[in-house]
Amino acid sequence: MNRIEINVLKPTAALRTFAATWHAAEAGQEVIPRLTFGSLRELFSAITEKRLELLRHVAANEGLNVRQLAQSLGRDYKNVHTDVTSLVELGLLERGEDGTLSTPYDEIVIHAGIRDAA
Repeated sequence: MNRIEINVLKPTAALRTFAATWHAAEAGQEVIPRLTFGSLRELFSAITEKRLELLRHVAANEGLNVRQLAQSLGRDYKNVHTDVTSLVELGLLERGEDGTLSTPYDEIVIHAGIRDAA
């Protein structure tokens, strides 16, 4: 199963995680793709409920273009286009040369600790 981990971390913890991931990749170890946000507000701004719904729909119906996606979701084209662009920038969606959409991940795991890491 192809998955990505999304973390909510303070800047120092994010740098430590980045460094550890970098060293693991340099050592040839398998590295799980990660996205990191500095706050829950940033996370929920970038990955809204509508965007999660869009991701799930694309995962179940790969090969749609933005217009087809908007029609099948019953949403405004412009809003879907904005959401798709944001999700492509985050790496959560991929757009083929022909404009069709696919999801590179089967699972998104979100970690948001409530205490600072020791």
